[in-house]
Amino acid sequence: MNTYNGWANYATWRVNLELFDGMELQDFTEDADEISAYDLGQNLREWAESVLFEVHQGEIHVLVIDYANAFLANVDWAEIAQHFLDNDN
Repeated sequence: MNTYNGWANYATWRVNLELFDGMELQDFTEDADEISAYDLGQNLREWAESVLFEVHQGEIHVLVIDYANAFLANVDWAEIAQHFLDNDN
């Protein structure tokens, strides 16, 4: 199994570090007690994509977006979501 710094892979570690570090579960859901890791993972992915693409859509070359999408496809969103659920106070 290829893991990286305790995460599923490099992409998962890096996205968690650079996009989600310092954020809390409540930043992504109002239903912290009821949300599943899968549903939270979908929320996290949508949020990350909006931060990376919607804000800069007209400024980024299409090739960069394709590479970024390929990188994001390797992220284990459920693992990041479970990290939020496990560390919710």
